[in-house]
Amino acid sequence: MIRAYRAELLSVSHDSPDAVRHEPDGLLAVEDGVVIARGAWADLADSYPDAEPLAGLVVPGFIDAHVHYPQTDRIASYGEQLLDWLDKHIFPAEKAFADRAHADAVAAFFLDELLRNGTTSALVYPTVHEQSVDALFEAALERRMRIVSGKVLMDLGPDGLRDTVASGRAETEALIRRWRGRGRLGYAVTPRFALASSDEQLADAGALLAEHPEVLMHTHLSENVHEVAAVAARFPDSADYLDAYDRFGLVTPRSVFAHGIHLSDRACSRLHESGAGVAVCPSSNLFLGSGHFNFGQADRHALRLGLGTDVGAGTSFSMLRTAGLAYQVALAREDRLDPFRALYLATAGSASLLHIADRVGALEVGQEADFVVLDSASTPLMARRTAGADLATRLFALQILGDERAIARTYVMGECAYKRTP
Repeated sequence: MIRAYRAELLSVSHDSPDAVRHEPDGLLAVEDGVVIARGAWADLADSYPDAEPLAGLVVPGFIDAHVHYPQTDRIASYGEQLLDWLDKHIFPAEKAFADRAHADAVAAFFLDELLRNGTTSALVYPTVHEQSVDALFEAALERRMRIVSGKVLMDLGPDGLRDTVASGRAETEALIRRWRGRGRLGYAVTPRFALASSDEQLADAGALLAEHPEVLMHTHLSENVHEVAAVAARFPDSADYLDAYDRFGLVTPRSVFAHGIHLSDRACSRLHESGAGVAVCPSSNLFLGSGHFNFGQADRHALRLGLGTDVGAGTSFSMLRTAGLAYQVALAREDRLDPFRALYLATAGSASLLHIADRVGALEVGQEADFVVLDSASTPLMARRTAGADLATRLFALQILGDERAIARTYVMGECAYKRTP
């Protein structure tokens, strides 16, 4: 069945100014969930005379490059920086995911919250429990979402969140077999972070990554100064935090590192050389007092970047709000993040980081038709600020003033998966 939509269309397919594609009066045609035509309404109207009009700015579905679904119920937990915050708030919450019914309930809420915020794809942390992955993947299948995840590896974790090298491998391999090729799902080998795994487990994670060329590697890197110091003490022979992973084969083109806000130039050079990338998480970094991502340094080294909410250290599921905070974080270092590049990071940039850019992120012909209808008049203030404004001003206002209220509709594979109620 062919569905066609008439609307203002906007996407940014590459990290360059000439990659902005904008049809003020455009048409998007979808067949079996895939874009089959896109262009100006005047050029395509005769082929799709029954196109449904959509009121708002249509952009690709947002792609969250780093988010923790088990931390949903601990968003806005007071008073700690990273390591203490994990011990006090997060590890106790994650222990509850030994209960499959609890995992099912949180996974359903989490994915619905993503859709309510216009996010259609995500790279997601579960917990150490195998069933936490099953719960997430089953809920994602029901919603036809593109989700990448994988059992957390942490044989040095606290009681109730500790696996072993052998069990971590066995459960990872079982999950890859169970979910390979199903729906729009992908797998990521997921060591929690360098301090949570023994050398043996980190080496085995590198071996798993090498043995399964279709999977990603997802972990944390240089998030907090106290964490960085603890990693340096644990790995005294490593040149830096990234090198602690590199020695175990975990720095590859398929590696996604969250945060990366305290990186040496050596580490940046190695990230560029390897093809690995960084999921920038400004909301989380501000909330935990971790610091400001250095966009200038990243650009000097031509790093691959995406954008992540990192809930629950992040304070919102909204990629619009996260893009606005990325602008503020960049400006704190006297860098400029223009609204089109911010949109790129939240869509095609994250898609590239997750190795799914051939399928989502730019609303090009042949890609899956995940998209969002943005309402720049969703609040009185935003309506006043954007009245008569040009495209860049409207987009920037959406990122600075917008949140889930600006999401009028979310479409997955060309079908409406969320519609804002009046």
